[in-house]
Amino acid sequence: MEVITTTGLSAVSALLGVEVVERKGTGHPDTLADGVAEAISRAYSRYCLDEFGAIMHHNTDKTSLLGGAADVRFGHGELTAPVQVLVNGRITAALGDHTIPVTDIVTAAARTYLAGALPLLDAERWVEVRTRLTQASSPGAVSGPDTTQREASRQRWFAPRTLDDLAERHRMFSNDTSAGVASWPRGIGEQLALGIEEHLTGEAFRAEHPCYGTDIKLMVVRHGPRVQLTACVPQIARETPDLDSYIARRNQARDLITEVAGRIAPEHHVTVSVNTRDDDSRPELYLTATGSSIESGDEGVVGRGNRANGLISMLRPWSAEGVSGKNPVYHVGKLYNLAASEAARRLHEETGLDCAVALVSQSGRDLTDPWQAIVQTSGPSPVGAGHVRRVIADVMGDLGMLREQLLDGKLATA
Repeated sequence: MEVITTTGLSAVSALLGVEVVERKGTGHPDTLADGVAEAISRAYSRYCLDEFGAIMHHNTDKTSLLGGAADVRFGHGELTAPVQVLVNGRITAALGDHTIPVTDIVTAAARTYLAGALPLLDAERWVEVRTRLTQASSPGAVSGPDTTQREASRQRWFAPRTLDDLAERHRMFSNDTSAGVASWPRGIGEQLALGIEEHLTGEAFRAEHPCYGTDIKLMVVRHGPRVQLTACVPQIARETPDLDSYIARRNQARDLITEVAGRIAPEHHVTVSVNTRDDDSRPELYLTATGSSIESGDEGVVGRGNRANGLISMLRPWSAEGVSGKNPVYHVGKLYNLAASEAARRLHEETGLDCAVALVSQSGRDLTDPWQAIVQTSGPSPVGAGHVRRVIADVMGDLGMLREQLLDGKLATA
């Protein structure tokens, strides 16, 4: 591992500076797509571990959602066409003669996840799961007279005869050349975006305010102590009897967000706007049957929403990788982004500096030995390379624990 350390990182948690931060809520179509892809990977992985003691090769990180249609009016909301889940990817369908019930696993995981994320969505009736899965190998499988006898060859990547055909059981290596990027600590704008959305979509708030949905989107712009925040907050049609109620609750949402923002950033001046596209005279409003625009034609795609840290921070270093649905065993597009976040957090705790970490993999290289590790910090002097090497080595040594957190659903990927 080559270690590069440098300075020049802006201390975003300081009073001066600018942040532009977006957060797509739990009911946003892109967040739903991430959640479905990860739920499928998790369910498939658990099945394989229970049946075989190892996770078969798979990736569902190209999953997308196509929105349905809904009849929405004051006091009433119902779907009229289903939400479609397009599960695109590759999944091992059998280990030797043991057939894996891939379609059943995928369908159950997708519907269960969406039913939990959108309780007003009848997932059995209004979610259609369409699997588009193959077992084709990536480039590298070169045919020849002896390829059928080779253990752990590319020929057997998605068609293993026994566990010996899983290459990672012989040597754990990076499946791709990619980079995982993360920063720590969170800036005020990031804290606001994350904290407000989590409050508005939390169980306690939803129980107290059933009129609001979870397809919430926040855009935060901070310039020094001044923060401007625009929120999109859906309302549930059956809980909203008329226009006056809708307007009153829109105003209430603005006041509630302002209150939460005051607790998170008491030394900042926060201005809040809610549902700025509404036209009360027509009316055209953010009124929904289920609390998400996925019910009415919007689409969701893995990787288009929040990064692995749950945010889209426009002026911070970040990776474009879609983390959700990637194989948790060896896929660097998942593991290196999460590892970079942990490394940045540990380095900040040890140095007190704002830290950005990039872990760059090299296809075929040992998974726990990144090709390049770049650390940029605030302050006048770079962190020592030996210090960085020790922290990253410790983080990479903990990948097994990270995988368990992913499989237990305790570590978010979007």
